[in-house]
Amino acid sequence: MKQNENKVSGMYDAALYLRLSRDDVDIDGSAKTESNSISSQREMLRNFVRSQQDIQIFDIYVDDGYSGSNFDRPEFKRMTSDIESGKVNCVIVKDLSRFGRDYIEAGRLIQKIYPAFHVRFIAITDHYDSLTADMTESSLVVPIKNFVNDSYCRDISGKIRSQQRIKRENGDFIGAFAPFGYEKSEQNRNQLVIDDYAADIVRKIFAWKIEGLSLGAIASRLNSLHILCPKQYKLSKGVNFQSGFECTEEPKWSASQVKRILTNEVYIGTMVQGKQERISYKVKKRLDKPESEWIKVENTHEGIIREADFSVVQKLLKYDGRASKTSESGNLFAGYLFCGDCGAPMIRRVNKYKEKETVFYICQTKNKGGDCTRHSIPEETLKTIVLKEIQMYSALFMDYDAIMQELQNMEVGYEQVVEYDTQIGKMQTEYNRYYALRTSLYDDLKEGLIGKEEFEEFRQIYGEKCDQLQQSIEGQKQIIKNMFQSGVAATVQIEDWKKSLEIKELDRNLLASSIDRIVVYENKHLEVVLRYQNVIDKMKVMCEFFTKEVLDNKQFREVG
Repeated sequence: MKQNENKVSGMYDAALYLRLSRDDVDIDGSAKTESNSISSQREMLRNFVRSQQDIQIFDIYVDDGYSGSNFDRPEFKRMTSDIESGKVNCVIVKDLSRFGRDYIEAGRLIQKIYPAFHVRFIAITDHYDSLTADMTESSLVVPIKNFVNDSYCRDISGKIRSQQRIKRENGDFIGAFAPFGYEKSEQNRNQLVIDDYAADIVRKIFAWKIEGLSLGAIASRLNSLHILCPKQYKLSKGVNFQSGFECTEEPKWSASQVKRILTNEVYIGTMVQGKQERISYKVKKRLDKPESEWIKVENTHEGIIREADFSVVQKLLKYDGRASKTSESGNLFAGYLFCGDCGAPMIRRVNKYKEKETVFYICQTKNKGGDCTRHSIPEETLKTIVLKEIQMYSALFMDYDAIMQELQNMEVGYEQVVEYDTQIGKMQTEYNRYYALRTSLYDDLKEGLIGKEEFEEFRQIYGEKCDQLQQSIEGQKQIIKNMFQSGVAATVQIEDWKKSLEIKELDRNLLASSIDRIVVYENKHLEVVLRYQNVIDKMKVMCEFFTKEVLDNKQFREVG
C-alpha cells in the first residue's frame, strides 16, 4: 500500500523491506524470533522514518517465510522493479541479515547496483547509512558483516540437514504433507496415522491393479466415480497443500498419480524419505538421489496394504497391460504368461468362426514376425490346468500346516530339519568344494603351477562363488526358521490359498495371490511357478522329515 500520495520535494522515497524466514522460527530461539518478527521489524522501521526529516515511506515490502540465502523473493523483486522505475530511491532494513545472507549478491547490490541508481541504503541496527558512510564502513565493515551473515546461513542449513537426517533415520515423518491415505497424528506430528476414507481409496487402487486394470483405466474409474484426487482431497479438508507436480486447472486423477501410489512403500508401513536434496543452501532446486541413498525404515506406522499384495503389484507394473477396446481391464493372464523359448510375454488373441469365439494365447515375438514359434494354447485349457495346480497345492498346504503343528508339539527344532534338508546339504558340499579350491590356490602359486595374475583371477571367481552359496544356504535356513517361529499361515498367507478350494473358475485375484509366472513351451507343455515356491519346497522337506524320521521312529519304538 503506497503511503506517499502527497510527495514533498527533496525527500527520499523509502522502501521499508522486512523479511522473516522459517529458519529464524525453527532455529534462532524464541527471543530472537520475537525480535525478528514482521511486526517488530515494521514498528522499528516506521519509528526510524518518523525520526528523519528527509525520508518518507513509499511502500512496505514483506517477504514472510523466505530464506535469506538468495534473492529469489516476490516482494524483493517488486521492490527492485520500483527502484528501476525510479519510484524508490531509499531502502531501509532492520539489519543486513534481513536484507539477505548471500554476501556476494548483497555486496553487489549495496556497493554497485544501488549507487548506480542513486539509491540510499540504511541498515538500522548495523548503524550503516550509505549517505554518511566512510570508505572503511563501505569497503570493510559491510562486506565482513555480509560474510558473517552468509556463514550463518550456511551453518544453519547444515544443522537443519543434520537434524532432518537423524529424524529420517529414526523413522520420523518430516514431510510438510502426509501421503494420501494418511494424516499426521495430533499427538505426534512426526507420526503417520491412517485416514480411513483416503485409505479405502488406496486399497481400491491396489485391488483394481491386481484385477488387471491398467494405470489409465484406474484413473478413469476414479474420475468417473467423482473421487477427489490427492490435491483436491487435501484442499477439501482445509489443508494449504502445495505440490511439486504440475496440475491442471481442474485436477483429476492421472495414470502417473496412480503409479506413484502403487509404488510407494509407505503403504506397507515402511517410511521412505530423502529421495531428493537441494543443490546447495543458496539454490532451491532439488535433484533426485539414487535409490541406494534413500532412507528406508520399516514398521514405522500401520500399513494400509499387505506386503504380499504390494509385491504382486510391483511385478504387474513391469507388464502393465493395455485395456482392450471393449474392456477397461487387461487380459486375465497379463503379466503372468511367458514364452518358454524366447521369454517374451504371451498375447491374447480371439478367433471368431461361424459365430463361435475361441480365445488363445501366442508368443509375442512370433506375433511381431520375430524368430520364435507360436506356442499357442487355448485360454480355457490354460485356466483349467492352472486352477487344478493351485488347488492341488492348496490341499497340500493344509497338510503341511498340520505337520508343522505336530513338529512343534513334539518340540522338534528347526536345526534338525536343516540337517535333514538334502538341498541345503548339496549346497554345503558345493561350498566346501569351492572353498577347498580357493585355499589350494596358494600352494599352486607357491609351486609355480599358476602365475600371480591367474591366482588373483581364480581367487576372485572362487570367492564370489563361495559368497553366493553361503548366502543361499543362510537364506534356506532362514525360511525354515521363520516357518518354525511364525507358522505356515503367517509365511504364505494361507487364507488366500484356502479360498481356491471353493472356487470353480480361475479369476485374477486367485491368480495374483498364488502364481508367480506361467511358462508355455511347445506342445502346450506348461511350467507353473508358484509364489512362495521356496517355502513350498521346505514344507516338502518337513513332510518327508516327519514321515521318515518321526513316524517311522515312533512305529519302530512301538514294535520294539
